[in-house]
Amino acid sequence: MARRPPPPSIDHPTLEYFAYRGPHRVATGSLAPAGLPGVVFAPTSGRRLPIVALGHGWLQSADRYADTMRYLASWGIIVVAPNTHRSVFSSQQGLALDLSRALRAVAHGQLGGGRVRGDLRRMGVLGHSTGGGAAVLAASKDKAIKAVVTVSAAETKPSAVEAAGLVEAPSLHLIGGDDTFAMSDGERIAKSWTGPAQLRIVKGAGHLGLAEGKNWTNTLTGTEGDKGIQRVTRMLASAFFIRYLTEAPQLADELEDKVRGATLEDLVDEEEEEVEEEGSSPKGHLAVG
Repeated sequence: MARRPPPPSIDHPTLEYFAYRGPHRVATGSLAPAGLPGVVFAPTSGRRLPIVALGHGWLQSADRYADTMRYLASWGIIVVAPNTHRSVFSSQQGLALDLSRALRAVAHGQLGGGRVRGDLRRMGVLGHSTGGGAAVLAASKDKAIKAVVTVSAAETKPSAVEAAGLVEAPSLHLIGGDDTFAMSDGERIAKSWTGPAQLRIVKGAGHLGLAEGKNWTNTLTGTEGDKGIQRVTRMLASAFFIRYLTEAPQLADELEDKVRGATLEDLVDEEEEEVEEEGSSPKGHLAVG
């Protein structure tokens, strides 16, 4: 008799498993004690947790990505976002260096009075727009980065497209089907990638991927009537990091294949808003230092 597959769990996830916020209570904190302006979102406890540094888009504040960071943290991931290089003439190379600095500050720091500890062997980067390009630059220089996700990635100086050819870590590149600003940049980065690379087009999404705010047509937040795009993209990013930073064995390629050609209605539960209200995570406090 054939054995039944195990039920969905953090070790045996399915795409539906990520439809809601995860099981972890989430605390927030500041990077300032580590010498960098920025924010941290993390589970309230845990050891050997994966750490993901988030690169903001051009002229954007890290605070605009709070819901995305909270969602990832609810799945057991420490997320840190340096709030640096936000001017018109900001340096993407400088932001890339700060992403690596932020990862190590958290990995070596004491969070939640020592109740939260990250793992130097489980570090990744996530970036939006020019922050996506900066994430690629960071991964090309920092071999400790083991997974990369970009959302509506934009070309940078130095070139993220060229840097992608130096990265062996697995990557996921999400681009908006309605992104008229940088859609080709994400494709070029994915095609230049040396390691395993996945390219996914999110239908109906524009360029302003991870940022928060009303009346923005974007990939991870969406407008008031387009929140399904936000949910699907966060689900994919979370699943990807859990696969490559926690070595979850059952999150295989067919999981991502299910998304290809599917409609939002196939992937998003209309009851999510109510469930998230009931299971919302209380705000705690983290100190990195």
